[in-house]
Amino acid sequence: QASQEELKAAYRRLCMLYHPDKHRDPELKTQAEQLFNLVHQAYEVLSDPQTRAIYDIYGRRGLEMEGWEVVERKRTAAEIREEFERLQREREERRLQQRTNPKGTISVGIDATDLFDRYDEEYEDVPGSSFPQIEINKMHISQSIEAPLTATDTAILSGNLSTQNGNGGGSINLALRRVTSAKGWGELEFGAGDLHGPLFGLKIFRNLTPRCFITTNCALQFSSRGVRPGLTTVLARNLDKNTMGYLQWRWGIQSAMNTSIVRDTKTSHFTVALQLGIPHSFMMVSYQHKFQDEDQTRVKGSLKAGFFGTVVEYGAERKISRHSVLGATVSVGVPQGVSLKIKLNRASQTYFFPVHLTDQLLPSAVFYATVGPLVIYFAMHRLVIKPYLRAQKERELEKQRENTASDILQKKQEAEAAVRLMQESVRRIIEAEEARMGLIIVNAWYGKFVNDNSRKNEKVKVIDVTVPLQCLVKDSKLILTEASKAGLPGFYDPCVGEEKSLKVLYQFRGVLHQVMSADNEALRIPKQSHRIDADG
Repeated sequence: QASQEELKAAYRRLCMLYHPDKHRDPELKTQAEQLFNLVHQAYEVLSDPQTRAIYDIYGRRGLEMEGWEVVERKRTAAEIREEFERLQREREERRLQQRTNPKGTISVGIDATDLFDRYDEEYEDVPGSSFPQIEINKMHISQSIEAPLTATDTAILSGNLSTQNGNGGGSINLALRRVTSAKGWGELEFGAGDLHGPLFGLKIFRNLTPRCFITTNCALQFSSRGVRPGLTTVLARNLDKNTMGYLQWRWGIQSAMNTSIVRDTKTSHFTVALQLGIPHSFMMVSYQHKFQDEDQTRVKGSLKAGFFGTVVEYGAERKISRHSVLGATVSVGVPQGVSLKIKLNRASQTYFFPVHLTDQLLPSAVFYATVGPLVIYFAMHRLVIKPYLRAQKERELEKQRENTASDILQKKQEAEAAVRLMQESVRRIIEAEEARMGLIIVNAWYGKFVNDNSRKNEKVKVIDVTVPLQCLVKDSKLILTEASKAGLPGFYDPCVGEEKSLKVLYQFRGVLHQVMSADNEALRIPKQSHRIDADG
């Protein structure tokens, strides 16, 4: 937000500080020349409205990007943003052919009814009968990849394999999708399998209005019994900013009509649905609460009742690493019994483990299905996940330090040179401030401070920035904007990738003051609230 006058004033001030002619020592003169050139380069960028707009929006990365030389001069910041996004899109299109966007699901069904519903008298004479029999009774594997053909055409290849109680089969599908306009797309699908025979399908998506869209899916399934047609149509509308309404009509295999309302906000997700159909008609209500924590914890519950019976489900999910989300859901129903469903999402892969515990409503099964996963999760989180994430973070920090080591060393040398060049100016500033009982920086440190007892084993990493801060004092005031302080003259980053703060002990009108400021926090001193109580 600095004006051109403020930029010129800062430029003149730094030029006077770093001008080579002001230093007689050969070593200081060389260092002054380097810093003087850096100041000049910075001023060249910031004094030009176009390059300043690029730097303000995208930083040095924007200045280094190819393609700006063809941009017309005298553009506004908004126009420059559009141009940058256009150049980014061109780069994305060049990478398009390299993307396949793989997605997959692995589901393993487990029958654990022998744990809770066991007839001991039937197994008395069988060796090893004292141990409950846990079996894998079904498995499903599906995978899909996308192959972009052009900017508007995409080929999608998918396949799946399923087996249950010794019987199984599979299928393979090829879909060709074309984006016809900004309002819609169409998709042709061809499939074949050993259970259902060839499949031909057509799917169309169209935005009817800015708040309403429709999706239609037509399919022809060939089998030994003949041709079975199917049609599914979904009409959706934005009821408000966070609420969607859906109407679905399905004709053919398992014909049904369904209506649902979905409300999704920052802290919750609510769904109510009603379906009338053959063979299933039901009503369903579900609610999910989203906690605003670092692990993105979510707690959910649902009630579903219909001709098939009644099912109550409750569960939770939580982020356990950067790309992984772990969830568990307990399902209690009549006549379905009790099941525990465990799901792990890892990037674009999903691993699903439904465990059927009992066909009856047994309180012991409900209890262990609820408490067991919680105990195991907290034990694993404390003993495995947390140490692993801590070690991973340390590795990433170490890698970041290695990658930036030469750059940080250069910044450190520049900062040390700047401090040496500031000595004479700081001496004059202190004399002037002392004469008027003004602002004197007694001590200032920048870096990582450890005040929490739980982190007492961590190493303090700070640098002394007393001289650079005093050099920024003007008319008994020090004003720092909302930006990382590592970029200030005489500063550098002493702990790459870690939280940093600025701690200042200063004297104003003969009274000591102290303040601690976060790295990107604005700071203005002196302030009455910083005053140190004489009784303390």
